[in-house]
Amino acid sequence: MSIKAVIFDLDGTLTDTEKYYQKAWPQALEHFGYKCEPWMPLEFRSLGRPFAPKRFKELFGEDFDYHEVREYRRGLVADIIKENGIPLKPGAVEILTWLREHGILTCIATANEYERTKGYLTKLGLFDHFDRIICSDMVKQGKPAPDIYAYACQQLGLDPKETFAVEDSPNGVISAYLAGCNVIMVPDLTEPDEELRKKLYARIDKLMDITTLF
Repeated sequence: MSIKAVIFDLDGTLTDTEKYYQKAWPQALEHFGYKCEPWMPLEFRSLGRPFAPKRFKELFGEDFDYHEVREYRRGLVADIIKENGIPLKPGAVEILTWLREHGILTCIATANEYERTKGYLTKLGLFDHFDRIICSDMVKQGKPAPDIYAYACQQLGLDPKETFAVEDSPNGVISAYLAGCNVIMVPDLTEPDEELRKKLYARIDKLMDITTLF
């Protein structure tokens, strides 16, 4: 079965923004009096509902107000973006252009809500580069559940096996794998462990390496 679409995660995959969240989560937690261990923000990558609120309560207690802390974290990230902009990963524009030139559909599947995603992509001049934009507020469960990738494939009118899903984080990889997509990992902050590697179609160093998989 040939590949007809490539579905991309956003933060840490197309944009070099995951590092902003890694900085902001500890600050937000400490603001509310919680101690953030160094490994925690890595675990939070692409963690969607209902998994995120549950995990935070496991870590910090049943009284933890996930939504309040997340809103504060969002403000911190917004301030960082205001000061530094939204950096793209090397090859982001080039791979999207190459895929379009070769008749391959492109899609976003992100843990962000639609309005935030639209704002980011518009600022970057990339909004019109995608055939579909699928966000966390369009599905029942976020990553690592398969909902977002399953819905993306449905909207594209494709069998998951006809797609590549490009991810940088374990939660994203698991989501795409459970949906039945061919998962490509472009590591950002961490390499895949042995168990995660079993779920991958390929692990590549940079976005333009996707061209070698067709």
